[in-house]
Amino acid sequence: MYSDALLIIFIAFFTALLGEGLTWVLVYRSDEYKRLKFSMERKSKKLERKKDAIGAGGDAAGGAGAANAASKTTKRKIEREEERLKSTNRDLSMFRMKSMLAIGFVFAALLSTFSSIFEGRVVAKLPFEPITWVQGLSHRNLVGDDFTDCSFIFLYILCTMSLRQNLQKLLGFAPSRSFNRQTQNMGGIFGQNAQSNQFFR
Repeated sequence: MYSDALLIIFIAFFTALLGEGLTWVLVYRSDEYKRLKFSMERKSKKLERKKDAIGAGGDAAGGAGAANAASKTTKRKIEREEERLKSTNRDLSMFRMKSMLAIGFVFAALLSTFSSIFEGRVVAKLPFEPITWVQGLSHRNLVGDDFTDCSFIFLYILCTMSLRQNLQKLLGFAPSRSFNRQTQNMGGIFGQNAQSNQFFR
C-alpha cells in the first residue's frame, strides 16, 4: 500500500511537470501570450496605482468641491481602465483555454489509464472518514465499508492540486500578486487559478 502511495505521488509529480512542459510549448513561449501577459501586468499595476492615489486623495480632500469633481473624473478613468483590463484578461483567457483543452484531453486519457491500473486497490489510509459527498471520490471502485480507505483518484487529485501550484511558482509561471489581485473577480483563467485543468496537470 505504501509503495502504491509513493508511486502515485511520483505519477502526480510527473504529470504535473509534463503538463507545465506542454503548457510552456503551447502557451508560455508564444509571442502572443507574452504580449498579452505583459499588457495585463502593466495595466494591473497602473490600475492599482490609480486606486491607491484616489484612496489617498480622498483622505486628504476634506470634502472640497473641486476635489470631489477631480475624484469623479479619476473614478471614471479607473472604470475605463478596468474595462480595458477585463478585455485583455478575456483575450488572455481565451488564448490559454484553447491550449488547455488540448492538454486536458491528453491527461484525461492518462488519468483513465492510471485509474484502470489501480482499480479496486487501497493505496492509502486516511486519518479521518470523509464527509458523505466526498466518499464517492475517496472510496471510488473500492470494496468494503471502511471509508478511511483511499482510492487512487482521490490521492492523485490531492497530490496534483498541491504540486501544480508550487511547481508553477518554482518554474516562474505563476502570475504576479498585483495581477492576481486585479483579476480574481474577473472570471478569467488566472482569476480561477485554472481549476478546470488542475486535475490533469
